[in-house]
Parts: sequence; structure tokens; C-alpha cells
Amino acid sequence: MDVLVINAGSSSIKADLLDANDGARRVSLRVERVGTADCFARWDGGPPESLGAADHESALAAALPRLMAAARGGKVEVVGHRVVHGGERFVTPSAIDDDLVAELHKISHLAPLHNPANIAGIEAARSLLPDALHVAVFDTAFHATLPRRARTYALPYELSERLGLRRYGFHGTSHAWVAGLAAQWLDADLRDLRVVTCHLGNGASLCAVEYGRSVDTTMGMTPVEGLAMGTRAGDVDPGILIDLLRRGEVDVDGLDHLLNRESGLFGLSGVGNDLRDIEARAAAGEDRCQLAVNVYCHRIVRLLGGMVAVMGGVDAIVFCGGVGENSAQIRSRVASRLGYLGARLDEERNATARVSRGDQAVARISGDNSRVALLVAATDEELAIARATVSVGRDRHVLDDGAPSGIPIAISARHIHLTCEAVDQLFGPGHQLTPRKPLSQPGQFACEETLTVVGPRRRLESVRVLGPERRACQVEISRTDEFHLGLDAPVRASGDVAKSPGVTLIGPAGELELTEGVICAWRHIHMRPEDAERFGVRDKDVVDVAIDSEGRDLVFGDVLVRVSPKYVLEMHVDTDEANAAELRSGAEGVLDATGATARVLRRRQDTTRNHEEPR
Repeated sequence: MDVLVINAGSSSIKADLLDANDGARRVSLRVERVGTADCFARWDGGPPESLGAADHESALAAALPRLMAAARGGKVEVVGHRVVHGGERFVTPSAIDDDLVAELHKISHLAPLHNPANIAGIEAARSLLPDALHVAVFDTAFHATLPRRARTYALPYELSERLGLRRYGFHGTSHAWVAGLAAQWLDADLRDLRVVTCHLGNGASLCAVEYGRSVDTTMGMTPVEGLAMGTRAGDVDPGILIDLLRRGEVDVDGLDHLLNRESGLFGLSGVGNDLRDIEARAAAGEDRCQLAVNVYCHRIVRLLGGMVAVMGGVDAIVFCGGVGENSAQIRSRVASRLGYLGARLDEERNATARVSRGDQAVARISGDNSRVALLVAATDEELAIARATVSVGRDRHVLDDGAPSGIPIAISARHIHLTCEAVDQLFGPGHQLTPRKPLSQPGQFACEETLTVVGPRRRLESVRVLGPERRACQVEISRTDEFHLGLDAPVRASGDVAKSPGVTLIGPAGELELTEGVICAWRHIHMRPEDAERFGVRDKDVVDVAIDSEGRDLVFGDVLVRVSPKYVLEMHVDTDEANAAELRSGAEGVLDATGATARVLRRRQDTTRNHEEPR
């Protein structure tokens, strides 16, 4: 699926037509000086082509024929738009309609440098491509998991509630993407890692990604907070701002301009906001440029330490963005201060590190003796936005790739899995399980055989055995069954029975006392690899699935994805869960994997307990 991804700035437009599957760029467009008489475009990094005095709509209109010509079938069906600030309402990628645009106008003050331009790009593209699906992907969405302690300012509570004063965070698409790249490079599950991602560019922020979720970040209600940036001040004593207003140095608009456009590297160096120029002049001995570099790096080191402290440790630190990917000097200045974490920089690896989208997306810059992986990663926000856009289209049944977008749901009643030895003991030596009817998963069947399950309080009669035999006995029950039997059964993936409670099984030929093996099954989806690719998930991801039923619509969270070529696409829930949603035969769910970048929506903290408390 080809997707047109648009990132509209106040005076620029970035547009990429790319394959949402492999990230291959069909064509890339960069438009500069939008709204001036000298507007120009560059195609695939080529020479500038004058567009005259073009605004967002006329610039896109001029480029559209070439974009369309590069698309499969000569038609653009889906357009993904980067939107910096989604406010409190928009925490997942969303299809764009008039109501969404109106809401974005209402919160534009939260990102005055970005949202108005993002809206201009959206309105222009919708006008030019009215039949396409347009999707907004929000920088703030990944940070929707910030705990209250991390998103709350120490201001009067009632004031914050009334005006919506809170921390949102930004660069979420990039942070989530490179955290996922780091996990892949480390051959680990992101849900088992603590990662600090450092998005360093003209705008810059850090993020603490704990077990797949953003739990802290340096930007706040607006993108001004946190690190020193290209033209933004980052953290400043609020008393200074009050003093500037009192002295009449600036008014409110002037203060906005000062903090957003005249500060950071630009204000410190006096030579502009391009770090390459500043580094060159610093090397030549210019004091203000040296100071700018030192302040920039000091702020990163200080706030990075805070990210690690919040998570109680760190497994990997990842540099990305224009500066993070390309400035070996900045990486060295930062990483050389992290020895107290057990992070050891290899200067030679750092000096030669080169990353690019695709197979060379990650480079290691830490030494062999480093306890913490120091990595450089090529972020790809456009591909992340494209995949999120396609996911929204499939969820809304707008896009059709010949495969069903819904996930069939099966209700799994209480049942028992037995070993060959257990079958002999309960039904007699040499007994063969008798198939009653096949189940949806290949090779699985319900048996004619049933057993009595005896718990500390009561018993369950005629519990069905499923075949074929397994390597360990397992009794899967619902919460209602658990209370009936008098057990405290953990929520587990099938096969994970260690330290679970036991029961007594009674069959026609004998009894079997299990010391462990009783679980409440973790709701899950069986998928083939091609299904997982289509839905944008991986084995062991944890996702949300929305159910549309008569009068009982709900979203199942904590749904485990299980991928194998032996499976058939199907979600399994127990009888309690089915009753809660009033599920009927033929029910389907819609998978929410739109975290582009963050496929993992939440991490199961401790599957050995019944009711996990989020970290």
C-alpha cells in the first residue's frame, strides 16, 4: 500500500510517497519558503524548482501530478499527516473529518509553531484529494501512557483541571520507533527493556521508555520545555520570565517569540541554529559557540540521568534525529559522562557510526565491556505514520487488501489439557482420546472424555478434555469458576503453569492430584505470520481489540498476540469475557495496533498475580 505522508511546517512541506510495508520511497518532496515569493521545491534531493509565491495549497497542487504519477495505479488513496499536538482528546491516530480539524484549531495555542501549519497542510490536502482517507498521527500520542506523577505540574490543582495544564510530551512517533529498533537490534522484547531515547535535532527531547511505554519525557505542555534546542530555550526559571514581563523587556507575544525563536543554540551562539556551523566555529575557538555546545550537552546529560532514575535503571540509550544520528562529537560529549551507569563509549565505533533507513538502521557505539547498550538509530517517522494510517483505514473498513480486517472471536469454555501419562491414569492404560469435534486451530479437537475438577471449596463436573495430549497438564477456567472452586488462579498464557495452584482430577479409572496447572487464560489472538504482518504486530505483542456488539460495545485490553504458521486467525476469550460483551456466534473484533510505532500498548507487569497494578 502506497501512502502519502505530509509533514507541513509554517514555511515548509515535507511529503513522501512510500510503501507502508517495506518503507521504500517512491518519491520525496521538500518545499521551502512557503508563503514567500521565493518558494521552491526539491524532488528526491535534486536541484530547487521555483514555485513562485506559493502557499500550502498551491504548493501541493503544483506537486500533486508528480506525486500521483509515482503512486501505484496513479492514485493516492490514503494520506497520513503529522500533527504535533493532539491535546487530551487525541491519543491514537485518527481519521480526519471536519470535527477533528475544528478541535485541532482549538488546541493550536499548545503548539503555536507547529499545529497551525499542520492544519494548513491538512486542509490543503483534503481540498486537493477529497476522496482519499486522511489520517492524523499525533506526536503526543505515544506519551498518553505517562503516569499522573509525570504529567502533572505542581500548580493549583483546580487551575490545572480547569485549563488543562499538564505535560503531554512530543516526538512520540520517533521515540517509539527507535525504541522498537533498539529492541530488535538487541534481539529482545521491548516489554522487557528500559530504554532512554534521545531525539536530538532542531527540536529535541528525551523519553524514558519503560517496558514499551513512555513513562517520562522532557517536553511538557508545549515543545518549549526540556532540553536546549535549535531556537527554543528549554527549561528556564519561570521567575526570569516574570521579571522580563515586569521590566517591560517583552510583552506576552514577545516572550513567546523569545522562547520559541530566539533562544537555544541560536540565542547562545549568535551564529544561527545549525549545530554543524556552531561546532565548526567552536572548534575554531569562538567562545559563544563553545558555550552553546557545552550548555546543549550539559542539559542532555542532566535530564538523561533523570530519565534513568525514573525507571530505576537502563538497558539501552539510543541517539536519533539529525544531531543524534550525525554528530559524533555530541554523542561523545554526552556518552562520556555516563560511566556511572555502566555505559562505556567506544570512541572508534562512535566516530565511524553511520546509519540509514532500512538494513543499516542501527549502529552500536558502546564498548564490549559496556553494561548499557549505546546505540545510534535512524528514525523513520514517515514510515511509522504510513503504517499507522493504513491501520486506521483497515480498522474503519476503508482499505481492502483482499483479507478480512476483522478478527473472528471464539468463546473458550473451561477445559483440560492432559499428558499421555495422565490419560492412562484417569481413563486406563493405553486409552486413546476420542475426538468429538475439531476445533478452529489445526490439529486441535474437543474430546468425548470429561473429568471432574475438585478444588478446595467445590467441584466442577463434566469438564471437557481437549486433544491432542500435551507435555504438561493444564486446567483453564474462568474467574467465575475460580471463585466456585476456591482458587486463586493467575492470568497466564497457555503453557505457563509454573507456581500456579493445583486441583484434583477425577476420571473413570482413577484420580490425579495436580500440584500446579490451573490458570485463567490470558485473552489472546492466534495469527499466521502473514496476518501479523498485515495487522502490524509481532509475536507476544499486547494489543487492544474493540468489540462492536448490541448494547455492550467494549474494548478488550491486554490481548496477547501469538504468531505461528500453524495457527488460524482467531481471538479467544473465556465465558465471563464473552458474557460481558454479549458476544454471539460470528462476532468479530477490530485490532488497535495504530501505535505506529508502538505496537505494544501496555506491558503485563507480573503474570504470576491475578490483578496487576500498572507501574
